[in-house]
Amino acid sequence: MISALRHRVHAPAPATTPAPAVATAPAKAAAPATAPSGHGPVGAALPGLALTTVGVALAWEVNRLLPTVATLTAAVVLGVVARNLRLLPGAARPGLDLAAKRLMRLGIVLLGLKLALGQVLALGWQTLLVVVAVVAATFFGTRWLGRKVGLPGDQALLIATGFSICGASAVAAMNGVTDSDEDDVVTAVALVTLCGSLAIVVLPLLHHPLGLTDPQFGRWAGASVHDVGQVVAVGQTAGPVALAQAVVVKLMRVALLAPIVAGVAVARRRRGGVPEAGAERPAIVPLFVVGFLAMVALRSTGAVPAHVVDTVESLDNLLLAAALFGLGSAVDIGRLVRTGGKALLVGLASWLMIASVAYAGVLLTT
Repeated sequence: MISALRHRVHAPAPATTPAPAVATAPAKAAAPATAPSGHGPVGAALPGLALTTVGVALAWEVNRLLPTVATLTAAVVLGVVARNLRLLPGAARPGLDLAAKRLMRLGIVLLGLKLALGQVLALGWQTLLVVVAVVAATFFGTRWLGRKVGLPGDQALLIATGFSICGASAVAAMNGVTDSDEDDVVTAVALVTLCGSLAIVVLPLLHHPLGLTDPQFGRWAGASVHDVGQVVAVGQTAGPVALAQAVVVKLMRVALLAPIVAGVAVARRRRGGVPEAGAERPAIVPLFVVGFLAMVALRSTGAVPAHVVDTVESLDNLLLAAALFGLGSAVDIGRLVRTGGKALLVGLASWLMIASVAYAGVLLTT
């Protein structure tokens, strides 16, 4: 603004125009406009973080009233609605972006506290082999199909990650190293939510027609359903034994989150070539992935009391909900609809793929 005023001052004008006086007056008037910068990034983020807190509270209430709607799902939907109804002021953007990135990474770190290595080893190497095969087949198969149908941006990668590992949490973790377009992230979250909700209805109906025992059904649910909450909803329909099997197998899939995210980070670093002088090169293994593994190691020591794990799990759910509200608040739904058809096709195909491979693996190993 000041440079524009100065330009106007130096434009042709009568010789009697007091140019220096005019030039200095706007400079004094503009000084208060720079004052807010003294508050720093924290002050700038406060409006957005306040709105994020409101969004998380509403998402929690939705989950309380409708238990079949996960808090994370409600959070991202509320964020999208708020953006597209223009309910969010421009001043909220820094805080919403902070929630979408920083709080997301912290949530992924705490996610590791759900898993202990002893739980994995107790199921034996055959089950571990099945889980690795299911994750690998779904991840690479979905990416291939996504590229084949021409999905834009990182949609194929994010959908593959969400379906093969642990739903919205895995999508968010992958976005931590890809920094993908918000529309791509929300498309992937929407698809894993849709197909996970379908699994809650469809899989229990197939329990006996497919000739599965209760433990087999639990392992199938854990190996094929996306979100941890959805796995619990499916597994409990066949009793406590099935539920226990489902949760442990699911957590084995969660353990593969770190190597897959780190692998993508390494691949992207190599494709990036040699960085320009002075440019920061991305880490081979992102810090939040290291934190995730550290939490797994800590839980595996048995030193963390059960009540602490439960408390951290509740906190983690809130952090991830805040992050997904922030992501949803950046989504233009019109743009999402224009590319949604192909993504829906890939999502449904990925859902069928993981269910089929998991079913075959369970039959082969039990």
